Amino acid sequence: MKKITAPKKQKKWVSWNKNVQHPYETIVKVTKEQELIKAVSKHDSVRVFGNRFSSSDICAGTRALIDITTYDKIVRINMQTKEVTIQSGATLEKLLNVVRASGWCIPCLPDIDKVTVGGALATGTHGTNGYILAKYVSKFRMIHADGTVHEYTEEDDEIEAVRLSLGMLGVISEVTFKCESDYKLHLKEEPMKDKDWVNNLDLYLATYDFVRVLWLPHTNHGYVILGMKVANDFKLEEKAYPSYLKHRRKTSQMLYKKASKKPRFTVRANKILYHLFFTPKKEHLGSLYDATVTKSRAGTMELAEWTVDYTKFKTLFAELKEKLDDKANNAYAHIPMDVRFLKKDGVWLSNAYNADVVTMGCVCRNAEAADAYEAFDLIEEVFLKYDGKPHWAKRFKAKNKELSKMYPKWNEFEAIRKQLDPKGKFLNEYLKRLFVK
Repeated sequence: MKKITAPKKQKKWVSWNKNVQHPYETIVKVTKEQELIKAVSKHDSVRVFGNRFSSSDICAGTRALIDITTYDKIVRINMQTKEVTIQSGATLEKLLNVVRASGWCIPCLPDIDKVTVGGALATGTHGTNGYILAKYVSKFRMIHADGTVHEYTEEDDEIEAVRLSLGMLGVISEVTFKCESDYKLHLKEEPMKDKDWVNNLDLYLATYDFVRVLWLPHTNHGYVILGMKVANDFKLEEKAYPSYLKHRRKTSQMLYKKASKKPRFTVRANKILYHLFFTPKKEHLGSLYDATVTKSRAGTMELAEWTVDYTKFKTLFAELKEKLDDKANNAYAHIPMDVRFLKKDGVWLSNAYNADVVTMGCVCRNAEAADAYEAFDLIEEVFLKYDGKPHWAKRFKAKNKELSKMYPKWNEFEAIRKQLDPKGKFLNEYLKRLFVK
C-alpha cells in the first residue's frame, strides 16, 4: 500500500482585520540591527511588518517577511536637544510614553498609537494642525537592499524621499524624533450643523491651535473639537459626562452589522448614534495626547482616507455630501468621518506636498463587509475629481496611472528607488501596480 503524505499546511500572513492575507515561506523575527541587516541581505524578495494595521496591501506578499515587533528599544534620550532615538519596531505608544515622561510632545499626533514607528513613518501617518509625523524626525538610520547602512539627516537632499518611502528605499532601523515642550489644551467640543462648521473653517484654523471635525454623514451635522493652548496653571471646573458615552464604538458596531445587510439602515443608525453620542457639549483640559489618541478600539474595521488641497475642500464637501445622501445609490457612510488639517511640506510622496490640505477618513465598522461598502468607491471617485490623494496605508483602488500624476516628485522618487533597489527586493505585487508601469 502506497503511503500518502498529507501536504504541509500553508503558512499564511494575515492582517489585523483579516482582509489582507498572503502565503509566505519564511518569517524572520529580529531583535538586533545585525539580525535585521542579515535578514535584508539574505533574501531577494522581502517585506517588513509590525502590528499589521495597514488596510492597504503593503506589508506582505513576498516569500520572506521580517517581523520587527521585538526590535523596539529606546536607544537614547537627549535632554538638551529634546530628541528621542528609538528602534523602528517600537509602537508609537512606547515612544509617546517616553516623550511625555520627559515633559515633551510631538506636535502632531495620529489617533492610533498601536502601530510601529517604522510603519507609521513609511506611510505618512499624521494628526491635525501640524505636519505628517515623519517631518518631526531629524535622523533616519536605514538598511538598503545590499545590506549597507546609511544615516540620513536634514543635511541630506534625499531625506525628503526617505521620510515617506513605503519601505521601498530600505528598512528603517532607528529614527530620532525632535520633540517640543509639552503643553495644555483648553478643549471645547460640540455638535454643529454642516453649513456652520464648513463656513467657519477659515476662522477656526486662524484662531485655534487644535481643530478636528468628526463629520456625521446623513445627519447634517459634524462634531467640532477646538483647542487653545493655555498656561499649565490654567484652571477649569469640569463636569462629569454620561458614562454611556464610552459605549459608542460597541453600539456602532452592533448597528452597522445590521446595516451591512440593509445599507439604507445606515441613515437611521447614524441618526441614532448622533443623538446618543454626539449631542453633549464638552469642555475640558488635556494634553495633545489626550485630545488626539484613541485609547481603545472595539473590534476590527476597514479604513480609507483621502486628502485634498484646502482651497478645494468646501466645493468637494458639498458634492460629496450630496452624493452620499442620494437615495439612488447604496453609498451610505458610517460615522464618524474624521476631518483633519495638515500643513504643507516638502516630502516627495506626502499628501501635503507643497499645499495645506484637508484629510477625510472613511470607516467601515464591519471589516468583513468592506468589499460591499459602496461609500469607499464613491468617496474615491469624488476626491480623484478634485485631485485628491489617498493615504498610503489605507484602502484605495487608484494605480500608477492616476498616482504618478499626483506627485510632482514622482519620477525623482522612482529614480532613487531604482538606484537603491535595482532588483526590486522590496516590491510586492501590490507595490508594483502602484509604482511600476
